[in-house]
Amino acid sequence: MESANTYWADRALLEWQVELGADEALEEGPVDRYALNVAVEKPTAKQEVKVAPAVAPKAEVDAVAVARSAAKGAAGLEELAAAMQAYEHCELKRGAKSFVFADGQPGARLMIVGEAPGRQEDVAGKPFVGQAGQLLDKMLAAIGLDRAAQDIENAVYISNVLPWRPPANATPSPDEIAMMLPFLERHITLANPDLVVLMGNTPCQALLGRAGITRIRGQWAEAVGRPAMPMFHPAYLLRQPAAKREAWADLLAIKAKLRTAP
Repeated sequence: MESANTYWADRALLEWQVELGADEALEEGPVDRYALNVAVEKPTAKQEVKVAPAVAPKAEVDAVAVARSAAKGAAGLEELAAAMQAYEHCELKRGAKSFVFADGQPGARLMIVGEAPGRQEDVAGKPFVGQAGQLLDKMLAAIGLDRAAQDIENAVYISNVLPWRPPANATPSPDEIAMMLPFLERHITLANPDLVVLMGNTPCQALLGRAGITRIRGQWAEAVGRPAMPMFHPAYLLRQPAAKREAWADLLAIKAKLRTAP
């Protein structure tokens, strides 16, 4: 009687499981999952454990140190120009049409340092051309100087802080100024002028460490061991003609300084 009851109970349980979807036996006997002791396989001495190689972080280049080394190695102006053209850490080089190094007579007693080439300078490959350059030439002529002069006494040498045009004539960034400063300092040393004229905020920031041209113009300072005069940029004078009065006073001060400079 008990076996019959067990049979019908087991059959009812089986039918219930089939209705639930359990229609196939996976094991011949029940498995106690709680009693399983799963062993974690450990690598043996013969097994190779593959470890991804460590990737060393990419060393960051010190653009200023590279510029300083390149500038120091230039023994003359031609070598300096070649070193600047070979310098690969200033992104302005990628978008500029021309490398604008200098104009005028090397060895002239007066050296003018501007900001950076504009569109017309980028096309011509020379600093201070176009309307601003024409005004500069008139300003220099007023005190007896000429960038085309061959004699040192009346000649002028002209360059910029940056040799490549910034996009849309943007103001050079502090990083751009810092990386080109060693080249500029070496440029002044090799050109060896008696006086330096800093036209605009960017050369004042680079060589004097301060800007605010409306406050510091007309006040003699020192740059690379030489007397330096901050002045308004000719492009500013074209926008603000009233400032030409101050510019004329600065030109007279430069003329007087050239007479007394050794």
